[in-house]
This record gives sequence, structure tokens and C-alpha cells, in this order.
Amino acid sequence: MNGWASGAALTLPDIPRIYTALAEWLACLVCIFELKRRFSILKLVGISAAALVFQSVYLVLTKGQDGILWFLIMMAAVVFMGLFIYSCCDLSILDAVYNGIRAFIIAEFAASLEWELHCYFYYERGISIQWLAWVLLGGTYGTVYLIMRFLGRRVAGKEECTNISVREIIFAVIIGLAVFLISNIGFAYSNTPFWGRYSVEIFNVRTLIDLGGLAIFYAYHIQRMHLRSQLELESMEMILNNQYVQYQQSQETLELINYKYHDLKHHILALRAEESAQKRSEYLDQMEEEIKSYGAQQHTGNCVLDTLLTSKSMNCMRHDIALTIVADGALLDFMDVMDICSIFGNALDNAIECEKKIADMQKRMIHLSVFSQRSFLIIRLENYCEDKLRFHKQLPVTTKEKAGFHGYGLKSLQHTVHKYGGEVDISLQGGWFSLKILIPCPADSGVLKAEAASHNRS
Repeated sequence: MNGWASGAALTLPDIPRIYTALAEWLACLVCIFELKRRFSILKLVGISAAALVFQSVYLVLTKGQDGILWFLIMMAAVVFMGLFIYSCCDLSILDAVYNGIRAFIIAEFAASLEWELHCYFYYERGISIQWLAWVLLGGTYGTVYLIMRFLGRRVAGKEECTNISVREIIFAVIIGLAVFLISNIGFAYSNTPFWGRYSVEIFNVRTLIDLGGLAIFYAYHIQRMHLRSQLELESMEMILNNQYVQYQQSQETLELINYKYHDLKHHILALRAEESAQKRSEYLDQMEEEIKSYGAQQHTGNCVLDTLLTSKSMNCMRHDIALTIVADGALLDFMDVMDICSIFGNALDNAIECEKKIADMQKRMIHLSVFSQRSFLIIRLENYCEDKLRFHKQLPVTTKEKAGFHGYGLKSLQHTVHKYGGEVDISLQGGWFSLKILIPCPADSGVLKAEAASHNRS
């Protein structure tokens, strides 16, 4: 019988439900291994095995349904895929929905392609060897999912499949529904424009539609990542420029302060000439307040760092934050002005913002140190922290309600440090938020010169 080629009235069986369950399970695993997982590999194996058993039993028991009931059964299967991914990975509900839809589209294509090849060899070639069927199943699924795993590692990272917005979910749902309905409507309803006279035609159409839907979804996936990366770069550039503008404003302010203190001698002369004890006391109080601000000036050996730290010190004084600084600014001579502003400005702004939320004034403390060790520039900033932070890709997730334009400060800092081949380590232990930066220094930097001089003296 050459029903495949001749187009005889041949009705091909639908995909076995156990094959569908296996395809959906493997697609979920592809997504899971692209995400940050909650458990160790042993727990993951146990949860995955239970999910495979449940999905297989569910799909086998619901076999034979059609129409609206069949549609609802399949939607429930998609929901279970999303829950499976959510239970294994550290992500939000929206992230799980997005990755569940992605896994479902992958599974639809893999199952359709494998079953079409199976029917071709069985009906067209008359090959009904059972072991060959298993080889075909393993080969097709293995090839499809290895390709999807390769694409996932090449075009996506752990951060691109998370923090999904509602708008992105809507587009993903539209693509998923369109692929599912158009590719399967010929099986569910025979009186539709998509129905073919022979099931062979429907198999061909379904596989091609699933392939097209998969390509469309991944094209959208890549475009979404590109737009997100562009937004992050623009946001980090804006933060960097803002830090530089703050530095310029602080420099102008300090110049005005210096001019003002040149006039102190006139105040002293007026104070000596004043006979009223009350007015002299008022003069002294005013001068003492001004001297407090002047005392916030820093002298580290780097004029850019001095200006920036003085500005942040004055901000700390206004909010009763104890800021202690031990910094050798000469070690930063090899760095660009804007990069110094980005690193120290973002780090201190983040720390000050955290301290301002602490009710107990005695606990508002920030420690900053800049030193060298073994040809490396080391920047360490610690501040007391009462928040319970959640970390994503080694960076703390913002605690602000509207996080759309927040959280880029530390990303900008990290981007700047990586520019110099350095690394950033962030941790929260014992109520202290710790930021450590390690940057290798160039051969002509002040770090190596100072270490060489110290070595010669010894």
C-alpha cells in the first residue's frame, strides 16, 4: 500500500500520548537547564521523574477527547509544564509562564516531526521493526533538543529568560495559541478551512506550522533580548553621565566653599570687634556649623575621588550616617574620570540609600577602603543592612516597588569594573552588605610603582 505517495484514503493514527508526554517533559528540561535552579541535581532528578510519570498518566487517561474538552485538556498540560519549570527554578510566575509556552512550542514541533517520520517509514516503506521505531524516536528527539539546547546557550543567558514583563507574556501567549490552534485544528474539527482530506496532509501542515511557529518565537525571543540589552546599556550610560554631572556640581560647590573660607578672617575680625557676648556666641555657632561642612572634605591624593567623597560625606552628615574612609586615591590614577565616578558614585549611593531606611541612627554605618595588594587595586565598601535581599546573577534585586528603572546602578558599576578586567563580589552576611572590587593594575600604574618602592626599601 502506497498511501503516502498516492494520496489514497488513508487515516494515520495520532501521536501516542506517551510520546507527547515525553516531548513535553524533555522540552521543560531544556528550559530548566537554561535557568537558575532551586535544588541540587539529586532533588532535580526526583522532581523530574515524578513530573514525567504525572504528565504521562494524565495524557494517557485523557486520550480520545475532542472539541472544547480536548482544548482544555491540552491547556492544562501547558499549565503543568509551567508549574514543573517553576518548581525547579528560581523565577517568578510570569517567568514560568513564558518558559512554559516556549517549552510547549518546542515539544509540539519535536513530537510532530518524529511522528511524521515514523508514519513515513511505517506506511510508505513498510518498515515495522520495533527497535527501529525506538531508534527513530530517540534520534529525532535527541537531535531536536540538542539543537534547542545549543541555541539556548548561544543566544540566551539566565537573565534573558527571567524578569519577563506582562507585555512580553501577552506576545508569547499570542504566538503559542496561534501555533497550537492552527497546527491542531485539523485534527479537532474536520469541517474547518484547515482540514485536509487525508490525515497525511494534516501531518505535513502541522509539522511545518510548528516549525514556523518555533522560528517565529525564537526570532521574537532574540529580538526581545536585543531590546533589553539596548535598554540596559542606555540606562547604565545615563547613570554614568549622572554620576559625572554630580561630580562636576560637587566640584563647583567645593570651589564656592573654599572661596567662602577665605573670608573667615573677616569674620574673625568682626568677632573680635563685637562687644555683645550674645552676638559673639551667634557668630561662633554659625562658624562652627560651617566648619562641620568643611570638615567633610576628603584628601585621598586623587582630586576626582576627593570631590566625590566630599559630596557623599556631606550627604551622610545630613542623614546622620557614620562614614569612615581609608583610601589611597593615588592608586586610581590609571582610571578614567567617568569610571571613577561610576564605581564610587554608584556604590556609595546604593549604601546611603540603604542606610537612610534604618531607623536606629547608631546603626547607620558605612566603611570604605581603597588599597593595593599583590599588584591589584582593591576597593571594599561595607554598610549595615537590615533588608533581606534576593540575588539574581550575583547582583541584588532592587527592593523598590517600581523596579523598571532601578537596579542598573550596580550593573553600571559591574560593567565599568569589567572594562578594566576586574571582578565584583557582593554578599550579605551578619547584617552587613559587602561590596568587594578587585582590579588588576597596569604596569605603569601607581600601584605597581608603590609596591616596587616598598620592595626596594625592604
